[in-house]
Amino acid sequence: MPQLSWEQIRPASVVLVSGTETFLAERAIRQLRDLLKAEDPSLEIVDIDASGYAPGELLTMASPSLFGEPRMIRVSAVEKCTDAFIAETVEYLGYPADDTTVVLRHGGGVRGKRLLDAVRASTGDVVEVVCAILKKDSERYDFAVAEFKAAGRRVTPSAVRALVSAFTDDLAELSSACGQLIADTSDEITEVTVDKYYSGRVETNAFAVADSAIAGHYGEALTLLRHALATGADPVPMVAAFAMKLRTMAKVLGSRGGGGQLAGQLGLAPWQIDRARRDLQGWTGEGLGRSIQILAETDENIKGGSRDPVYSLERMIATIASRGER
Repeated sequence: MPQLSWEQIRPASVVLVSGTETFLAERAIRQLRDLLKAEDPSLEIVDIDASGYAPGELLTMASPSLFGEPRMIRVSAVEKCTDAFIAETVEYLGYPADDTTVVLRHGGGVRGKRLLDAVRASTGDVVEVVCAILKKDSERYDFAVAEFKAAGRRVTPSAVRALVSAFTDDLAELSSACGQLIADTSDEITEVTVDKYYSGRVETNAFAVADSAIAGHYGEALTLLRHALATGADPVPMVAAFAMKLRTMAKVLGSRGGGGQLAGQLGLAPWQIDRARRDLQGWTGEGLGRSIQILAETDENIKGGSRDPVYSLERMIATIASRGER
């Protein structure tokens, strides 16, 4: 059975997306969805959670529809699947439905080994897409270069190295940083550009400050802020990081359904939706609204509306760390 990297994903009757790098797996599955939609815009997409699988669910979902539209069945949590799912999917491999693509997302572990072995031993129209964590700096460097190349943007090698050094632990954040630079700049992206946005990121960064404040850790967030400013961080990208996270939280607030289902509706990646839901724990709509309001005031203050931008930042962090109650 062919084993492909995430960017090589292609349609097949059964596509196994394996590996522990959730960000790459979700991107690969979205890329496959876009390929299938380009072939036929009437594509019907359905989702199955393998951890709560009901017997007969896969066969029901794969049954021909009334109007014969092609179908994409996305199966999540295969690493937590039920015995019934294993048995029925192994059987399905021998008789896959026409015009149907079944995507099996397995995030690692030994659960479902019988199914994985069966998929990998299949001689049918089956491929495996391996999404392993990018552990080497050279791998993350190539990933970042590809992000800028896909957007048609010029970037210097030193700028890419600076980004990779700044975002060593989270590929999703590295991708978001590339996306922000692509969206906010028009000239060639250099190390100076990266330093302007992410100065001090290796030790303390805007996203770490935002994460700490949103989680309600006021003292920690204030300490991180002061350290970031002391190491040369600019208040403007600091507020931009807060704005990015609060906007995403506002979009996700009150939404229902899985990340894969909501991604298209909200214009977000599934991992962003899942992260925003974790960030929203303990928040109310009113508190989020007040926090966004003070965020807007702070943005104005640090861009010339106040003579003390640091005080404005500290006041914003106090409000956000209290989840809008201060």
